[in-house]
Amino acid sequence: MKELIELRRRMKSRKPIFTAQDSHKRAEIPKKWKKPKGIQSKMRLRKKGYRRGVSKGWRSPKAVRGLHKLGLIQKLAFNKNDIESINPEKEGVVIAKAVGGKKRLELLELCTKKNIRVLNVKDPVAFIQKYKDMLEQKRKEKKEKTEAKKKKSAKKESKEDKSKAKGKEEELSEKEKREQEKKEKDRLLIQKTS
Repeated sequence: MKELIELRRRMKSRKPIFTAQDSHKRAEIPKKWKKPKGIQSKMRLRKKGYRRGVSKGWRSPKAVRGLHKLGLIQKLAFNKNDIESINPEKEGVVIAKAVGGKKRLELLELCTKKNIRVLNVKDPVAFIQKYKDMLEQKRKEKKEKTEAKKKKSAKKESKEDKSKAKGKEEELSEKEKREQEKKEKDRLLIQKTS
């Protein structure tokens, strides 16, 4: 198996990048492979000096076709059920791109417990530790923000209470002034009548 994987690696290193005819000349022609179909197409006729075309000679050996470079069958995992159905000796896990951070963390922990190889993460243990540290830091930042908001709101409320108290004192003093003015007017009226 290892010999075939090494053979595939050597073959793929010599394999050209197959592109559509004249894609290097014209921007509107896409780079991906497209079979040349012109009657006089030199590429279709496999003339010397023209680009190479796709042929089965460039194909990898059948025994290792589609395998990972470690010789494992790649299985895409979205959830725990996908990981539980994997044979660790023959298959490796590729955690899907769409999986979020927390779920990815759970899947990696499950893989490390079951000794399943994760093919798209170099060091799962280091990744788990790094992600946990990041989550902890985010939690701390969030707590600090909420505490700061609470302190701000408490300060605001205390300022509002003080301003209300001042307003009441001012109102009281205005009422007292009015009462004094009334008393003075009453005295003047009493004096005039008498």
